[in-house]
Amino acid sequence: MTHVLHRQMRAIPPLAVSGHGIRLVDADGREYIDASGGAAVSCLGHGHPDVTRAMHEQIDRLAFAHTRFFSTPVAEELADVLIDTAPAGTSHVYFVSGGSEAIEAALKLARQYFVEIGEPQRRHFIARRQSYHGNTLGALAVGGNVWRRKQFAPLLIDVAHVSPCYEYRDRRADETPEAYGARLAQELEDEIARLGPGNVIAFIAETVGGATSGAIPPVPGYFRRMREVCDRHGILMIADEVMCGMGRTGTLHAVEQENFTPDIIAIAKGLGGGYQPIGAVLIQQKIIAALQRGSGFFQHGHTYLGHPVACAAALAVQQVIARDSLLDAVKARGAQLKQRLAETFGTHPHVGDIRGRGLFMAIELVADRATKAPFDPAARLHTHVLTAAMAHGLIVYPMGGTIDGSVGDHVLIAPPFITTAEEIDEIVRRLADTVEEALSAMPVATA
Repeated sequence: MTHVLHRQMRAIPPLAVSGHGIRLVDADGREYIDASGGAAVSCLGHGHPDVTRAMHEQIDRLAFAHTRFFSTPVAEELADVLIDTAPAGTSHVYFVSGGSEAIEAALKLARQYFVEIGEPQRRHFIARRQSYHGNTLGALAVGGNVWRRKQFAPLLIDVAHVSPCYEYRDRRADETPEAYGARLAQELEDEIARLGPGNVIAFIAETVGGATSGAIPPVPGYFRRMREVCDRHGILMIADEVMCGMGRTGTLHAVEQENFTPDIIAIAKGLGGGYQPIGAVLIQQKIIAALQRGSGFFQHGHTYLGHPVACAAALAVQQVIARDSLLDAVKARGAQLKQRLAETFGTHPHVGDIRGRGLFMAIELVADRATKAPFDPAARLHTHVLTAAMAHGLIVYPMGGTIDGSVGDHVLIAPPFITTAEEIDEIVRRLADTVEEALSAMPVATA
């Protein structure tokens, strides 16, 4: 019996009672390798002494002060650290309690920016199909996952959606990656023309596709082209790095590998590593300057903005990442993970694609490797993967609806930055056993 409204109501999940390193332990004493960091959250694993110490010290000093009345030293220090490592031109940070809140704040800030500069007619956002930006109403509206949106559609603002950058399935045989990227940029250009260039607020995209698409990296030059299109029409760019940011792909911000600077970046998961709920919005100076010249305030807010204990946890996480050179570790262990996945699944008849960056990798499961035909969604392969993985003492992040929100299956692998070489090998070995067990339950039929 439980009084908790769990995500799934037909089964009660195991009780997690402790964690150490990259492992979690349930109430029966069973250990699990956390090979997805929950949902790409636990970048330092569990029970890191430096982070828990910082939290205890902050609680002893001050647990809470409302930002209507006070700032705190720890929030100011964390902001300084984030600005020092942010893309050029970033001047301010807005703290929230998670990824969906970060996206909501980014959308409202982008809208307010245009009101402040005298362009209140701008009202449209453009996002990408099959994207995921969160579950609150604004974030869900810009998200492109059909299944998540469907029953709430009457409540959502109208958002235009263009094609994702999904090279495995959408690049034509006669296209180079660069030509494919150019085609997608033209699609954005055409959508802006349809809406009216002076009516569009921003284009929002995950730098590396996350939960609903499975670690899909952009083709070379894609984001630079999208930036050029937006700049031609005075449209802002919002990078959603809630999942792929804060070191997960081998650089602190995934946009660093794309050589473009967004106007707003939303971050969360790896910011605090799961030790406290925290997210943030990184904002370019031109947006701040517009607000300073105009109303002088951001018309938004929540009770727990800049929570001192959350800021203390995030500050400690970022200090550990820098001190222990964990971005280098992500690159090294990420290369190893990619290699081991290729060795294990590179010719597997039911693995169509191996993709991602750093410690943000995925495999896409298919019924037929040659045709890329997916499994029948009614078979719910991703749920079989989850069950088999847990039985093998492994936590990964499988998802269905990879292709269009209904069809397709992938498995996301996003272990903590502290994962060792030996643990990477063990993760892939258990994943191989998991996939074979899950596939054994599949009918031959395809979608």
